Amino acid sequence: MTYQTLKVDQDARGLVNLTLDRADKRNALSARMIEELTDFCRTIDQRAARVVVLRGAGDVFCAGGDLAWMQAQIEADRATRMAEARKLAMMLQALNTLPLPLISLVQGGAYGGGVGMAAVSDLVIAEASARFGLTETRLGLIPATISPYVLARMGEGMARRVFMSARLFDASEAERLGLVSEVVADAEAGEVAVARHVAPYFSTAPGAVAAAKALARRLGPRIDEAVIEASICALADTWEGEEARQGIAAFFAKQSPPWKV
Repeated sequence: MTYQTLKVDQDARGLVNLTLDRADKRNALSARMIEELTDFCRTIDQRAARVVVLRGAGDVFCAGGDLAWMQAQIEADRATRMAEARKLAMMLQALNTLPLPLISLVQGGAYGGGVGMAAVSDLVIAEASARFGLTETRLGLIPATISPYVLARMGEGMARRVFMSARLFDASEAERLGLVSEVVADAEAGEVAVARHVAPYFSTAPGAVAAAKALARRLGPRIDEAVIEASICALADTWEGEEARQGIAAFFAKQSPPWKV
């Protein structure tokens, strides 16, 4: 399938490169990209694919949710907000439950939903210059639908260091928090690291890999239907709040929100 916001290529071994392809928007998660990522997970040929490497085109891995899409939810009714929040949550669940190893290569930055994209990956390689941040609270929002995966990856104690403050942190701190698996010097070193981590999967039984990943998820922190539904409601609730309206309006007006001192 041809996508508008993604590039997908696969080599003869079964290595799939999945590239977020909105470089001009810093690969922000638009409604279209959310839909296409979900479709990718649903339609990938698991008989031919062995491992997926997630990348971001341009200078930034993923800047998080597209603010124009979020602004539309501020003006929407409750049913629409819930539906859009559910699409985002189901996309994250689809990536998290993908029965293939998912390796992310992060350059530039991963913010908000970009942190969520890293958190649903099985392994994250980050360039040393990359920056991370759960930046939602600057806009009067919260890291809602990504929260089950961020907390599962970091643990509650570690997550609370960065979950509410919206401060940016570097790749080394992301590694200490458990979000990043390996920090590399630059893009070239990142490609070397990707090749090293991908290689073992070409000697493993695909069915066993899928079953092992499913077992790890089943025995790890609970991320079931009830947890996901709670995260959907939390996002819709926040979109209905005055702080979200003020924060997103201030962003587009290039002004400071009322809470900034």
